Amino acid sequence: MKAFVNFLSIFRIVAAFAIIPTMMFNWYLTTFILFTLGAVSDWFDGYLARKYDCCTKLGGVLDHIGDKLLVCNMLILLPFIPIDLTFIASFYTPIVRRLWFVLIPIFLMVDRELYISGLREFLGTQKIEMPVPKARFSMGKIKTTLQMAALIVILFGVSAHNISDSKVLLFIVSTIIGIGILGLWVALGASIWSAVQYTKTFKEKLKKIK
Repeated sequence: MKAFVNFLSIFRIVAAFAIIPTMMFNWYLTTFILFTLGAVSDWFDGYLARKYDCCTKLGGVLDHIGDKLLVCNMLILLPFIPIDLTFIASFYTPIVRRLWFVLIPIFLMVDRELYISGLREFLGTQKIEMPVPKARFSMGKIKTTLQMAALIVILFGVSAHNISDSKVLLFIVSTIIGIGILGLWVALGASIWSAVQYTKTFKEKLKKIK
């Protein structure tokens, strides 16, 4: 079971790099499938690891790397998707027409990951660990779940948008994409909250350094 759980984490790492060429060739449906499978595997390997008590340090590292690569790679690739934001905005909000509405949560969430990695790296030089919270519903896990959910919604909408030809379907699909973009902002809130929690933990760990 340990090998299978680790395989799921490795699959996420592979999927994180596989979505790059699928995006380059505009294979959005393939990207959607790969990313969704990767997101589902994140929940599944955690469930199996807890149920069969097969958590290992290697598994924890692979799980952490897989999550970060999958989400960050997709966030970085997202602005390259030719989403018709003007068409979306014409239905319910002109603010989505501006690219910065998509870029701001992307940049801040990627920066958050770099920030937390920096804190961990510093503590590592002092031989102090800052492990990922083990609670089932920790803010870090909620953040990852919200990120994956928002990206899945956007990818689904983009995939469906390419095969929609009627105005009604385009309206529905564009609304779905808009909801996914708004979901990124919700995920950003969770990311900032999680970063604050990690910063507090970091300050407590600093007290151990003489």
